[in-house]
Amino acid sequence: MSELKTLYKEGVWVNNPALVQLLGLCPLLAVTSTITNALGLGLATLLVLVGSNISVSIVRNWVPKDIRIPVFVMIIAGFVTIVQLLMNAYTFGLYQSLGIFIPLIVTNCAIIGRAEAYASKNPVHLSAFDGLMMGLGFMIVLVVLGAMRELIGQGTLFDSADLLLGPWAQSLRIEVFSFDNQFLLAILPPGAFLGLGLLIAAKNVIDAQIKSKQIAPPEAEKGPRARVTSLT
Repeated sequence: MSELKTLYKEGVWVNNPALVQLLGLCPLLAVTSTITNALGLGLATLLVLVGSNISVSIVRNWVPKDIRIPVFVMIIAGFVTIVQLLMNAYTFGLYQSLGIFIPLIVTNCAIIGRAEAYASKNPVHLSAFDGLMMGLGFMIVLVVLGAMRELIGQGTLFDSADLLLGPWAQSLRIEVFSFDNQFLLAILPPGAFLGLGLLIAAKNVIDAQIKSKQIAPPEAEKGPRARVTSLT
């Protein structure tokens, strides 16, 4: 249980791939203009992370060290192809919206990094949980950033949710306030840089506050000092 708790903290907060490791920033900055896009890419990345971690952990003892990276990339590419075909079949509108950034999951450093750093050295159940937590941490940042940009850019939340969840999700759209024109700075990639910087700054402030509230260990009790004088 202690190992699972550590993996949870590492993936979601302490070693978050987007806020701490700063991995996979290309799709994170490019497609998080809405919550729907962010959630779709986050779920795709999470599924690939879990699947690739499990597969790498299973074959880790049979893959020579000299070719482990190409093998890991092929495994990741296989899962990305599966996710891409599923999205093409069942969420075609979202598939078109995400475009090239779905196949680019293959080159996501967060996925390759976890396969090399953790899955190739640990059993299947721990590797699966590590992939789940790292993917969850990445997806949370995507969704929060997407919500910020969508709200500031066009005043809505869950716009075009039907692209991911089906026709019934049209009722999820919330119009917080209306704009005559969209705020392009928030919608375009420069707004993603600013938003991500704010999220990283907020995390650093929270970490600093948590660290300052930690109680320092009490000093060991000291006995009374004896004064020794010398007689000459």
